[in-house]
Amino acid sequence: MLTVNVQVRVKKEFINEFITETIKNAKESNKESGIKRFDIIQDINDPQNFLLVEVYTTEDAPAKHKETAHYETWRDSVAKMMEIPRTSIKYSSVYTKDTNYEL
Repeated sequence: MLTVNVQVRVKKEFINEFITETIKNAKESNKESGIKRFDIIQDINDPQNFLLVEVYTTEDAPAKHKETAHYETWRDSVAKMMEIPRTSIKYSSVYTKDTNYEL
């Protein structure tokens, strides 16, 4: 599995709208066969900071996700809401509750 953490800093005036649009995207994303989970996390101490935690079942699933209509709609609708460009880091899963890891 592959986890992509997307860091997003949202302009103050768009926080609620960003949450609404991102939940729409996450709900549709969670229906994709290549996505195990899609979480939206907000910084308690700085509510403008968000982390999107996207867990994919295969290496090519993120590219397929970016071809979906709901992702394109989200990307276009939130572009104006970001204080700075979003960044992402990809991680490979070492152990999760869904893996069958033997010592």
